[in-house]
Amino acid sequence: MSTGVKPLEELVQELPPYLMSEVRDFIEFLLSKHKHEAEYVVQQDWAGALREYRDQYTSLELQEKALEWRGD
Repeated sequence: MSTGVKPLEELVQELPPYLMSEVRDFIEFLLSKHKHEAEYVVQQDWAGALREYRDQYTSLELQEKALEWRGD
């Protein structure tokens, strides 16, 4: 750590009790948010599944079809 920078624990101990409660709430929020982000993993096991159709359709045709299916 660089000189003059207090550890987080020391800074928290200097806070009045009502602010310690806010810090605790914020830390719990950050931990919850981080846990949720860590649980979400993008699945891409479908990649390449339509390879056999690449010569039959253009990307524009596929985009138009996707919009049609979504009702846009």
